[in-house]
Amino acid sequence: PRNSSVGLWMALLTCGKLFSRLQANTLSLAKFSRTLTSTRTAMGYDDYPFLKELGLKEQNDGVYYGKWAASGKVVQSVDPSTGNVIASVREGTTEDYTAAVAASREAYKIWAEIPAPKRGEIVRQIGDALRQKKKPLGQLVALEMGKILAEGEGEVQEYIDICDFAVGLSRTLSGKVIPSERAGHYLLENWNPLGLVGIITAFNFPVAVFGWNNAISLVGGNVNLWKGAPTTPLCTVAVTNIVSEVLQANNLPGAICSAICGGAEIGKKMAEDPQVNLVSFTGSTRVGREVAVTVQSRFGKSLLELGGNNAIVVMDDADIDMAVRAVLFAAVGTAGQRCTTTRRLILHESVHDEVTSRLLAAYKQIKVGNPLHAGVLCGPLHTKAAIEHYQSAIQRAVAEGGQILTGGKTIPGAGNFVEPTIISIKHDAKIVLEETFVPILYVMKCKSLDEAIAINNEASQGLSSSLFTKNLESIFKWTGPLGSDCGIVNVNIPTSGAEIGGAFGGEKETGGGRESGSDSWKQYMRRSTCTINCSKALPLAQGIKFE
Repeated sequence: PRNSSVGLWMALLTCGKLFSRLQANTLSLAKFSRTLTSTRTAMGYDDYPFLKELGLKEQNDGVYYGKWAASGKVVQSVDPSTGNVIASVREGTTEDYTAAVAASREAYKIWAEIPAPKRGEIVRQIGDALRQKKKPLGQLVALEMGKILAEGEGEVQEYIDICDFAVGLSRTLSGKVIPSERAGHYLLENWNPLGLVGIITAFNFPVAVFGWNNAISLVGGNVNLWKGAPTTPLCTVAVTNIVSEVLQANNLPGAICSAICGGAEIGKKMAEDPQVNLVSFTGSTRVGREVAVTVQSRFGKSLLELGGNNAIVVMDDADIDMAVRAVLFAAVGTAGQRCTTTRRLILHESVHDEVTSRLLAAYKQIKVGNPLHAGVLCGPLHTKAAIEHYQSAIQRAVAEGGQILTGGKTIPGAGNFVEPTIISIKHDAKIVLEETFVPILYVMKCKSLDEAIAINNEASQGLSSSLFTKNLESIFKWTGPLGSDCGIVNVNIPTSGAEIGGAFGGEKETGGGRESGSDSWKQYMRRSTCTINCSKALPLAQGIKFE
């Protein structure tokens, strides 16, 4: 996605104060702070008033296409901080999916005929509705997904921001007038909607990634069918509640923005369905490869946002204070579960020891705990399976010659908490070249920028990267054709923190898709080349005579 926002940076204020103390040599090197705030009794639906604010009930239908309906199994949404059930959602079946697609296709006939600026007005109202619900929706993201509250609210802000962007875009979706070689002819380029866009999102950004797709797709004239992650169904239902209320208030079909909660069978159905003109998939490289092959087999379109094995390079002339703060934020935020999380830290050998020492001191101050509580910088992993992945990655890293510098343990209790971990290891260890979707940072040395670029580029994914330097020549080499091969190439900022105005996405096994800003809107539309003859003659191109 996924990918930080303005709200997320507010969490760094705490880190900023921490590093001011570090510079003043007053930072206490106390034991790793892993004090967890646990509930005295099992918390549930009634303990979170913001759930009712979002229209959520203890039992919810998970299918919407102008009406709420679902006939599948009931699943429980679980708080990863406590293991307690928050509420339940009834998933959709393939029959529910078929009904949602039929309703969406009918709604398209209405939506596509509405002028783009009028569609933009609806998106503006969606943004305003999200502003009204920013706090409770941010709380829900923190509760159900597990990221800290500042990140949860920041994620909602991303959706709001992309709505603002899309409103302006709705008045600038321009084509081209191209000079024709034939007298009395006009050569035009026109953009039209694709039709039905299927949006499959992941657990780590259960609101923002849908928003990136939804807002841009809507102003382009498409209707959307959203399948959220099976483990964050309440976010799917809550966001759909907000959007559907705007559509209803404007007497528009609710099926313009349909949603279905479900598992892999629904995603498979969407990928196979020729009625779904574009499948936008966010998730793992493994599943994304299957989606791409299935969609391509029917000559459909796919937009893939997959894994990222992201690196920060710190050169010998870097601002060390800035670099350490950036690494801390990018490696620990969302408990390492962002697609843009920094997983590899490439340090010039001359600053290796200093940067590592400062990071270790900073890691000892990280408060791990309930993401809804003040002062917490690292929440839980989303599932128990993620804990197993964390443990396995550490075992493999040690077996491959890695040295644990800090962390490396799970934290006892009901929640899915682990210690943010730093491991010193060789750049070409097998585990380093795999995406580990947990808070493990692999640290390695380099002797030069050329070597750092080679290490950065040896990962099979190519999502995000960042270089810390003050050297102008290094900056332009890093961002140039022989520099980083990622879709996001930063300088002196973290690998996360992408603004919505730029196109978001990556190369290689990250999938090549682009969402959000810049000209990403073109992925949601079809280009028509139109030649219009306004003369009474019929000249052929290239001067061909056929008489």
